[in-house]
Amino acid sequence: MKKILDIITEKMQTAFAEAGYDASFGRVTVSNRPDLCEYQCNGALSAAKQYKCAPIQIANAVVAKLDESDYSLAEAVMPGFINLKLSDAFLQSYLEEMRTAPDFGVEKTGAGKTIVVDYGGPNVAKPLHIGHLRSAIIGESLKRLYKFMGYHAIGDIHLGDWGLQMGLIITELQERQPDLCYFDPGYTGAYPEEPPFTISQLEEIYPAAAAKKKEDEVFAEKAHNATFELQQGRPGYRAIWQHIMKLSVADMTKIYDDLDVHFESWLGESDADPYIPAMIADIKAKGLAVLSEGALVMPVAEESDKKEVPPCILVKSDGSSIYATTDLATMVQRMQDFNPDKMLYLTDKRQSLHFEQVFRAARKAGIVREETELEHVGFGTMNGKDGKPFKTREGGVMRLEQLIAMITDFVRAKVVENQIVSEDAVEQTTHKIAMAALKYGDLSNQPTKDYIFDLDRFAAFEGNTGPYILYTIVRIKSILSRYGEWKHLSIQPAANACAKELMLAITKFGGVMEAALNASAPNLICAYIYELAGAANKFYHETPILKEENKELQAGYIALMGLTMELLEKCIEILGFSAPEKM
Repeated sequence: MKKILDIITEKMQTAFAEAGYDASFGRVTVSNRPDLCEYQCNGALSAAKQYKCAPIQIANAVVAKLDESDYSLAEAVMPGFINLKLSDAFLQSYLEEMRTAPDFGVEKTGAGKTIVVDYGGPNVAKPLHIGHLRSAIIGESLKRLYKFMGYHAIGDIHLGDWGLQMGLIITELQERQPDLCYFDPGYTGAYPEEPPFTISQLEEIYPAAAAKKKEDEVFAEKAHNATFELQQGRPGYRAIWQHIMKLSVADMTKIYDDLDVHFESWLGESDADPYIPAMIADIKAKGLAVLSEGALVMPVAEESDKKEVPPCILVKSDGSSIYATTDLATMVQRMQDFNPDKMLYLTDKRQSLHFEQVFRAARKAGIVREETELEHVGFGTMNGKDGKPFKTREGGVMRLEQLIAMITDFVRAKVVENQIVSEDAVEQTTHKIAMAALKYGDLSNQPTKDYIFDLDRFAAFEGNTGPYILYTIVRIKSILSRYGEWKHLSIQPAANACAKELMLAITKFGGVMEAALNASAPNLICAYIYELAGAANKFYHETPILKEENKELQAGYIALMGLTMELLEKCIEILGFSAPEKM
């Protein structure tokens, strides 16, 4: 189904052509003066230069060629603008087609294509903290958007599970419990199924080891050696690593599930490691790598660069690989496993240079197909009201589960105080509202921008917030429930100005989805549903929907409300939260 703006533009282009002018001048845009018209075309102003006549003359000639049945207003105004208002019949027909079409008629631009969305990126053996929040919820939202637009979308958490932190944990554990069988080189039996530590102990071991490394050179050297031996396959160390993975993944899954964030692939750096030797050999064979101060690097700078882009380091002078090496090897693996048309990465925006280097290296080395898209979405920081990165009261980095608990407790207090739902529905309703507050509060911001975490504002039931969107959906659900069966009802012509305003807002849905996809910007969806919810509430307040005595008119009202609710629910599903039944 075509977007409504495309349909109007095509009609305008036909009118330009029939009037004797180039059709390309017939581009229509949403009016910047909604008090005067709904859509406008300024093409006559540009055409006047080419055809050497007055713009108003061209505009009048074009308007005369438009189909009057499509518009309630189609006029040429000085000096040559064309102002348009859609007819009720045209708008009714378009919305009825949306209502009955699969997924509201949105064009599936990604049909037949595969995308891998790389988001999450936590390190195992470390608790998830608030620094992991934005990657998780922005990445999940974009993955869902790509799925909605027809892509086969694969979310890959890309675990940090193969670096020095593993060697640090192994070394610290050995100092604490040297008699464990994992450290006996001659041990040949089966290793215990249960780990020699709990998740809480593991989360204490790593920071203790990391602190010790800074002060104890001998300990640091042992940790480096342990990392190397782990990666070379030492059995006891591999067994400890498997324990770490099992505990960490189980703990992460619980928190991600709470956020309704789900990954199709739980691969990590360790999975990419076997691909590194052949990849390095291939890069060398192609003559793309050079030695620099003992390290093997790939120059990726281009003549058009306006700033310095350093070489991509493949192998450090000590023979070890770094993030860039692993990221390139991960691309090799993904091309073999999924052959994606696009790879999308979600990380802190401070890693933008890293991904610029990696993307260039991947293309230069032929790791990805020439037509494979590579995109990095770098996000900003979640800050406290002081404008600095959000911290606990003690000044530390807040764990993600603590943040979730904090906003849940805050919302629960409001739910109980205002007696929003019955006692048995408090927890479920609280969770839905808390997730809406947290996710919408984040996603409504442009991803690249820093934003202020303001619990009072995010959890408010009025204004541009998640709870306000949920409240609108619940209100519409209540209206539809009181009316009865409504799914079979058809959209009717706009009965009043508020109805038309709501109908015009509905028509923007397909264009917003496409724009959000192209810009990797869930905030555009947030802006849309805030506009749609505002139009729905205005219509509700100014129209006696359930008291309307004209049953045909009332049925039209209900059909319009039903379509609005379905669009709002689809949007919040893409954003990653859902509405309760009552609120």
